[in-house]
Amino acid sequence: MSILSIYIGYIVDLIVGDPYSFPHPVRFIGNLIKFTEKKLRSIFKSEEGLKIAGFILWIVTVGITYLVTYLVVKISSFNPTVLLIVNSFMIYTTLATKCLKDESVKIYNVLKTGDIEKSRVQLSYIVGRDTTDLNKQEIIRATVETVAENTVDGIIAPMFYAFIGGAPLAMAYKAINTLDSTVGYKNDKYKDLGFASAKIDDIANYIPARISVILMTIGSLVLGYDYKNCAKIAIRDRKNHKSPNCAYPEGAVAGALGIQLGGTNIYFGKAVYKPTIGDKHREIEQDDIVKTNKVMYATSITSMIVFTLVHIVLFK
Repeated sequence: MSILSIYIGYIVDLIVGDPYSFPHPVRFIGNLIKFTEKKLRSIFKSEEGLKIAGFILWIVTVGITYLVTYLVVKISSFNPTVLLIVNSFMIYTTLATKCLKDESVKIYNVLKTGDIEKSRVQLSYIVGRDTTDLNKQEIIRATVETVAENTVDGIIAPMFYAFIGGAPLAMAYKAINTLDSTVGYKNDKYKDLGFASAKIDDIANYIPARISVILMTIGSLVLGYDYKNCAKIAIRDRKNHKSPNCAYPEGAVAGALGIQLGGTNIYFGKAVYKPTIGDKHREIEQDDIVKTNKVMYATSITSMIVFTLVHIVLFK
């Protein structure tokens, strides 16, 4: 039943994606974070106090998310069909395969028209960096990096936790990831309050990021890309990022496509230097966005197959 729910959720995500008008659970998680943050900031003022508040924010957000999901699933267990539908729906909302593809394709399509300004605006919807002065190649690079990185955050990790603990654990991971993307910044506003969220997100993604190398290598092999270089660059350049996890999927994509990622970016008005990832065998081009999406889709299918086989072996 649990595996069937994951498969149904995965297929629904591939077909439906994340409609803008849809009351997505992540939006409720986001509202919970904002509400709790406001209350905590009215109580805690000092740097140390805000760090404590950050841990409280994490416990409240993740705890409520897990508990609500668990209760909803538990209540639905009175009927196998209802349970299957509810489980599948919850898992579907934690995945982001089609959403990632759709958002990156929007940027790709605008780039084809030559409208750099509109491309920058479109990119700003999916990245945290300043896109104001990016040129065409920098826009492409940022898009490729975002799809590669979020192949872990939006597909591999929630799928990994769904296979371990079903919808409640997958949704708890989504809360962890949402906390990181909401308050896990190293700027003046969130360097203390977001400390716990950023660190725990790193821990939650530790295993998924590393197994992404295997999964992306298999996906690249299926696609006919440079799968040997995919694994080589992911391992070689795994430390070339401020995050302990992001360089794994970015390195895998850079190696598979023979391009170079990384470099200096602007975040909230501050230049953040990043080492390069991959070797510059050629200049990055807009079709690399499409190729990265193919790697993402191939990796998602590979993940489903590999996780299913491991689950069968461990729990047969």
